[in-house]
Amino acid sequence: MKEINLLPDCLLATPSVQLVQSWYIQSLMEILEFLGKNPDDQSVLETFVETLEVIRNRHNDVVPTMAQGVIEYKDSFGQQDDPATSQNIHYFLDRFYTSRISIRMLINQHSLIFAGNTNPAHPNTIGCIDSMCDVTEVVRDAYESARMLCEQYYLGSPELELREMNANNIREPIQISYIPSHLYHMLFELFKNAMRATIENHEASRTLPPIKVIIALGGEDLSIKMSDRGGGVPLRKIERLFSYMYSTAPRPSTGHHQRAPLAGFGYGLPLSRLYARYFQGDLQLYSMEGHGTDTVIHMKVLSTESVERLPVFNQTALRHYKLNLEADDWCIPSKEPLDLAIYRSAK
Repeated sequence: MKEINLLPDCLLATPSVQLVQSWYIQSLMEILEFLGKNPDDQSVLETFVETLEVIRNRHNDVVPTMAQGVIEYKDSFGQQDDPATSQNIHYFLDRFYTSRISIRMLINQHSLIFAGNTNPAHPNTIGCIDSMCDVTEVVRDAYESARMLCEQYYLGSPELELREMNANNIREPIQISYIPSHLYHMLFELFKNAMRATIENHEASRTLPPIKVIIALGGEDLSIKMSDRGGGVPLRKIERLFSYMYSTAPRPSTGHHQRAPLAGFGYGLPLSRLYARYFQGDLQLYSMEGHGTDTVIHMKVLSTESVERLPVFNQTALRHYKLNLEADDWCIPSKEPLDLAIYRSAK
């Protein structure tokens, strides 16, 4: 809440960002009411769980609402925006959404444990953490959800080709201790991107090339590679794909009585990368324009290395907001390729 005040005043003044701030202030005040109360009192514990669930539901729309605030800022001051300001906004959003991932995980963990809810289908689950998370099952669940959505829009979808490689024991299923919902979120976003690119790149074809997924488990890492033949993207656009202000989909429309949709804001890849990095993993994208894209999710297998990656607000973070970008000591080409036909006609 302190760090958000370091953002540009014009961004803080947008109605959407002010709404998000009010949610966090209200939630903090509700949590502070439990200071000094007896933790051994069962009624206090029950009230605390109920309060946490109210807070969690209140913050369901933080991501699209914050995205709408950034859009409002860009629409009003886009021409006056400078690279340093854009970098600071991206730096803040990375840290802001990482904190949100952590807070929601803690709320879910506490609520599930103290509410006494268990899932008979997953007896090894402790709260929201599955000590024997079946990675293949999560991959198939994410694929089926994305496939259903794809068929609603395009009346068709690519098939899935799935392979497993367990280097530790080829006869054992691939299982790790992880939060299934985090893995599902990443895979669902990647499947949506791959399906949309594949269909739009093969509109004239009667058949669609499959989406290929390889799950590889080693001694330290578990990696999931998803490959599509959706035409790929140019190298110069790779960095934009992880920007909060870039999307290849049309911008979504929002209304006062309609929840802002996530698709179209361009938040799928950057948020998925934050989920991957939360437990010291990563998400990397390799594209070949004219062919397709490979996306790899890396996760830590060893519990000693799967520690939370959380932002710390200190002097180092403060200095980041005060630094100005210096002139690059390498020549930088134009962001967009020059149209020589227009250039010649102008002469």
